[in-house]
Amino acid sequence: MTAFSTRPALRRAHAELRLLGLFVVTQLRCLVFAIAIFAAMAVTELVDAGIGRYDALLVAGLAITAVLWWTGYETTREVGVIFAFHLLGLGLELFKVSQGSWAYPAEGVTMIAGVPLYSGFMYAAVGSYLCQAWRRFDLRITGYRAAPMLILAVAAYANFFTHHWMWDVRWLIAVLFVIAMWDTWVHYSLGDTRLRMPLAVAFVLIGFFLWLAENVGTFLGAWQYPDQEAFWQAVHMGKLGSWALLVTLSFVIVATLKQYEGTFYGHAGDEATVTRR
Repeated sequence: MTAFSTRPALRRAHAELRLLGLFVVTQLRCLVFAIAIFAAMAVTELVDAGIGRYDALLVAGLAITAVLWWTGYETTREVGVIFAFHLLGLGLELFKVSQGSWAYPAEGVTMIAGVPLYSGFMYAAVGSYLCQAWRRFDLRITGYRAAPMLILAVAAYANFFTHHWMWDVRWLIAVLFVIAMWDTWVHYSLGDTRLRMPLAVAFVLIGFFLWLAENVGTFLGAWQYPDQEAFWQAVHMGKLGSWALLVTLSFVIVATLKQYEGTFYGHAGDEATVTRR
């Protein structure tokens, strides 16, 4: 093979590495809120703040939100979405902790029924990521079926409660989601290149990274599962599917917001510019 013949391959590899670099950098920018929350978890694990750890994390979460809003990193509307996710997360936390699904072993005054108020920020971080990703990747969704997605997202959230006394139908809901998302694509930009991926794949990827984040959170002692009381061990892989399902409700909320903002559906003219990969 001559040097001349290898040049297209090298250019191709260089272009792919450039896109990968842009993807990683943009993802990190979308994760600023989440990274800051986990940094606060690490600091409060290592340093005594002089108040209960969970109280310190609540103060940190409020401060992070305020700074991101004040600097313009998060818009007022996005802060509203973060607050909504915080409340949804607290509702789930109150129920799950009462059922013994997991616990918060540290101390804090700002707690309700064993659930620290800071815990909602972990769900808020998901909302922040979705809002940031929509803006920074210039996301557009095609083939989206709003009504089935909303119904299934509510069913997935409800199943986290009802499976404690009824059948657990998460796998049935997951299959129905795959059907509802058939031929639904997420179109996104990396620099001047337009790419796409199936929406179902995006959910699985987000669920995987949330599972990794949960491992970090439990390792830092921010909360723990019953099998982690004696010593830390990795969170069961089954939680990956749970996170993927929970993300669907987060996505539907943000998607509805973006739809009313007029940026949800791609215009016919935009589709001609989408790079098929």
